[in-house]
Amino acid sequence: MMTKVQTIVLTIVLLPAVVLAQKPLGIGRAATADEITKIDIDVMPDGRGLPPGRGTVAEGQAIYTAKCQSCHGAGGAGATAERLVGRDSGPNWNFATDPKLVKTVGNYWPYATTLYDYTFRAMPFMQPGTLTPNETYALTAYILSLNKIVPEDAVMDQTTLPKVMMPSRDRFVMDNRTGGKVVK
Repeated sequence: MMTKVQTIVLTIVLLPAVVLAQKPLGIGRAATADEITKIDIDVMPDGRGLPPGRGTVAEGQAIYTAKCQSCHGAGGAGATAERLVGRDSGPNWNFATDPKLVKTVGNYWPYATTLYDYTFRAMPFMQPGTLTPNETYALTAYILSLNKIVPEDAVMDQTTLPKVMMPSRDRFVMDNRTGGKVVK
């Protein structure tokens, strides 16, 4: 239990932090409605929410070299950011027990549409939301090709991307519970 003196000292120390936290820092700006709309997408595993567009593996390679390689390394091998390529998932998909296993797009992600969704909204790291749908489809095609999931001549779009069967798709269980409070 705190003494009266401790309570007073704690109040004196923390009060300025609380007051300062309430004031804007004077940096940045509020996002415009157009900026929010551009990245406000939800892509479902079945492809609902994918925008129109298309991209090839070859187009994706050029975009990757220009916009992704500096962080994710040549060929998706990893650098300052996560490795994207790799199919090793251990003898029994034992990521929880083997710290040497690295989760990559090729061995862990259950849906190719998730790769599109995440890339479109969050990449490149220093300029999120700047990729066009065509660039994102192309990057997705290239990364899937590097992981030997789609062929080198693959074209990704609203129709083909949801049909891609990821190696770990059956390792995840869809949450199909109904009723009760929805948690997002």
